[in-house]
Amino acid sequence: MLPSVDEVLGDKRIIDVLNEYPRNLVLESVRQIIDLKRKEIVNLNEDRKEKLNIEFNDIIESSINKTKINYSLSLKKVINATGTVIHTNLGRSLLSETIKEELWNSASRYSNLEYNLEKGERGSRYSHLTETIKRLTKAEDVLVVNNNAAAVLLVLNTLAKDKEAIVSRGELVEVGGSFRIPSIMELSGAKLVEVGATNKTHLKDYENAITEDTKVLMKVHTSNYRILGFTQNIEIDELSQLGKKHNIPVIEDLGSGVFIDLSKYGLSYEPTVLDSINQGADIVTFSGDKMLGGPQAGIIVGKKEYIEKMKKNQLTRALRVDKLTICALEATLRMYLDEEKAIKDIPTLRMLTYKIEELQEKADTLLNKIKVLNLDASIKIEDGFSQVGGGSMPLETIKTKVIAITPNKMNVSALERILRVSESHIVARVYDNKYVLDVRTIFEDEYDIIVNELKKAFE
Repeated sequence: MLPSVDEVLGDKRIIDVLNEYPRNLVLESVRQIIDLKRKEIVNLNEDRKEKLNIEFNDIIESSINKTKINYSLSLKKVINATGTVIHTNLGRSLLSETIKEELWNSASRYSNLEYNLEKGERGSRYSHLTETIKRLTKAEDVLVVNNNAAAVLLVLNTLAKDKEAIVSRGELVEVGGSFRIPSIMELSGAKLVEVGATNKTHLKDYENAITEDTKVLMKVHTSNYRILGFTQNIEIDELSQLGKKHNIPVIEDLGSGVFIDLSKYGLSYEPTVLDSINQGADIVTFSGDKMLGGPQAGIIVGKKEYIEKMKKNQLTRALRVDKLTICALEATLRMYLDEEKAIKDIPTLRMLTYKIEELQEKADTLLNKIKVLNLDASIKIEDGFSQVGGGSMPLETIKTKVIAITPNKMNVSALERILRVSESHIVARVYDNKYVLDVRTIFEDEYDIIVNELKKAFE
């Protein structure tokens, strides 16, 4: 016989829960558990119904657990053991631990978001970011919106609404979530003019397409895919010369922007924002997260005359960033004033530039902790490959070290699911019948958590 809702609510353990959680949430959770048990009984045959013994304690414990689940945030902390550094599904770039206090101060107290302390009058929220970004990029002016797609939208709407924007056919990329450059251009009101072929575009293709309605020459850095073989594209310095010749502004969408030449650290070369400005781009747009390692934002840098027009565009208010983004972005970008500090303290850069010796040391430490458990499995360190992720450096494979676990009696897919839905939510890879933990994206303070969850999984 199932207990009534009132009986469950009268239990001391539930009363204690009522003191901690909202009553309506506890009531809903109790009803859900009782309904679940009722459905289980209905689905049993008569013989099994007669033998069924409903444990009151089980309903109490299930109700308490259900309450905690219902009250918990949907957005949860996870352990990324996949080796994909900028993992789009797991939140992309991570903010540095060093900015926690500054971020919390901005979030939990009043701030001078739009107040000029020196003059004692209303100020601009964008002023907090301007000087640092100008210093890093050598650009004349800066504007920050909520993501790079918004940045491209605002630039084109301001400079080319109802007019033509010329772009190479091979650069009409699709970014995350099925958003496409042509669609964003169309939404901006600009008329897209495609030139060249998928694999080859010449400077004369741009020049031949220029008309009196052409207001923008655009280049999109294909950071999330590569065309190999019989190819040719136009560099930004060539396009800039053409733009100057016809007095047409040149825009470069870098997508995943970088401030540091990471080829010095063993990765492929990616054009930096400073490179684009130095090569003559009038406007450059890029993301604040991804390779940059900050919060989600779209950063627009370039000629003051064009950015001033964007600041007056009514779209700017709809696309503006909040105080937390401004604080996190300013604190992150400030680290770039010292390259060594940026590599050390920005998690994305740190993980991308690990030396193989450091990864071996991390793997040795984690393996020794796991071996203490004496799990019924084959466990060893293997060579592997990590990914940059986030639509950046698509051809890049980075050597890494992984912990490969092959259970003797448990299905490896079952192990993966148990750890993924565990309290710590460990997300890893499965291949060749092995459960694989890539140490590149695992933090040292997560080792003991992983060990504890492995212990429970095998028990």
